[in-house]
Amino acid sequence: MGTRGLAAELDKLRTLPAIGFAIVGAVLTGVVIAGALVASAAAAGTPASVVEIVLAAVPFVQVPIIVLGVLPAGQEYDGRQIATTLVAMPDRARALAGKTMAATAVVGLGTALSVGAALTTGVIAAGVAEVTLTSATAPWRLAGAVGYLTIIGLLAHVVAVALRQLVPALVATLALIVVISPLSAGLTEHARWLPDRAASQLYADTDALLTTATGPLGALAWIAAIGTLAAVRFIRLDP
Repeated sequence: MGTRGLAAELDKLRTLPAIGFAIVGAVLTGVVIAGALVASAAAAGTPASVVEIVLAAVPFVQVPIIVLGVLPAGQEYDGRQIATTLVAMPDRARALAGKTMAATAVVGLGTALSVGAALTTGVIAAGVAEVTLTSATAPWRLAGAVGYLTIIGLLAHVVAVALRQLVPALVATLALIVVISPLSAGLTEHARWLPDRAASQLYADTDALLTTATGPLGALAWIAAIGTLAAVRFIRLDP
């Protein structure tokens, strides 16, 4: 995949207002949740861990990150712009590689900004509200949160390529992460193998079986499986 193709994909995303809105939404979500948690700690008069505050915001931030992951591929199918893209770049394998790399870039940007904003808000709000911050425990978990959100965004991307429609891809991914996964976790221990549950070990490290290494590998296996199906459909089927 040449840099020219990647640059073209990034340029398209730069001019798509929805991408900017999704990034802003992710950042604002992190800010609001972090601020609310600090306010709650201040009202209760209890010390707070800024790391735990940021991690508590992750489940909320993943919603705009899913939107961000779906948009790069989904919006092209929704507006039938995919036909124009394939005329400009007839090598479908390279076109898909470019889209995936561009999606990874914007998802990574969105996750880093949202986690960074939540962290900054937590520290500043704690100072303003005079909340005592406890010593940072396992600060590496913040990097794990960024990795987790990036995996969720990539999952949304491959679902969008596989389904070839914006709204169904968005609904399917949100349903899996926000509805099916939490419900399944309360019913069976096998829910640990769902992509979000497995990937969450990057920052939660609460599972008795999965670790910070094996959990993400399980989530990446989901992405690889769905991504393979998506690639076959993209390369072999008409737009």
